[in-house]
Amino acid sequence: MRAVAVHHGLRDHAMTVMKILAVAIAYFVAAKLGLQQQLVRGQVTPLWPSTGIGLAALLLLGLRVWPGITLGAFLVNVSIGPTMAAVLGISMGNTLAPVCAYLLLERVGFRIELDRLRDALALVFLGAFAGMLVSATAGAGSLVLAGGLRPSDFWSTWSVWWTGDAMGVLVVTPLLLASRTTRMPRAAHPLRWVEGAALLLGTFLVTLAATVGPINLLFLVFPFLIWSALRFQLLGAAACALIASTVAIVSAAHHFGPFAQHDLLLNMVALQAFNGSAALTALLLAAIIAERDKAHRNIKDVCARLNEVAHRLAGDKKLVIRLPPPRAGERSRDRSP
Repeated sequence: MRAVAVHHGLRDHAMTVMKILAVAIAYFVAAKLGLQQQLVRGQVTPLWPSTGIGLAALLLLGLRVWPGITLGAFLVNVSIGPTMAAVLGISMGNTLAPVCAYLLLERVGFRIELDRLRDALALVFLGAFAGMLVSATAGAGSLVLAGGLRPSDFWSTWSVWWTGDAMGVLVVTPLLLASRTTRMPRAAHPLRWVEGAALLLGTFLVTLAATVGPINLLFLVFPFLIWSALRFQLLGAAACALIASTVAIVSAAHHFGPFAQHDLLLNMVALQAFNGSAALTALLLAAIIAERDKAHRNIKDVCARLNEVAHRLAGDKKLVIRLPPPRAGERSRDRSP
């Protein structure tokens, strides 16, 4: 028995190590993709998908995989510095941010299905906006203390950092959670697939058209987000929000369209406002639709049970009603003339 217990323990440890390494690899690859749009000294980007991957890993695999986040963050930052102390500070901030977000979500009873309105609100305000304050402050502060950043550039760098980490949570985490919990229909009509492809392509084209011209037309994206949430719920809403946010981030990074006439800080404020509004609209509406469908299923189940009870009662040939026997005084009064 002891040998069996030792074997199971070693197998559990091996599985944990494999999960940690998988999280580290995913974090590293996503970070390299995010750095393609860096805005400050080659390492601060307005979209940091690694944070979304880290938070999703904690929600799905548990808190024990946090070393994978630290390892991935260290491998990414060790080559871009500026000093080892700054690398360690940034890596710790990148780890603490998703861990704090995870603990905040656990505290409010967050469910990974994102099928309640409170879950969508918690992910946006606790997971993204509040939790990512840690990484932005630790990262920008580490660069300033290491001499890699001027103190006057702290707030502009902080805004980019916070925007990138928050966007990673808002657009990547819901997509990963939806992919984990959503099941594709087995007998979906071909027009359903055509509609989904048209929705994704339309979101991309409309966002692109809204960000290349001098007029701010980003509001045109919201009908597509509403369409995606109504028809495809969380998976479609998360995918469209990711497409719209990515196109807007690339435009802001290259100062295209409505982002051409402002400095870095104002662009990050406008970008965060748009991306936050888009993610909030998509997630909240998807959660409302999920709650409606769940209530509809519950009502349907109750109606089916009531129908079954009614059929059973109607199937009885006669109903026997048993009255209690009369008391002695009542019986004697009945016999008297």
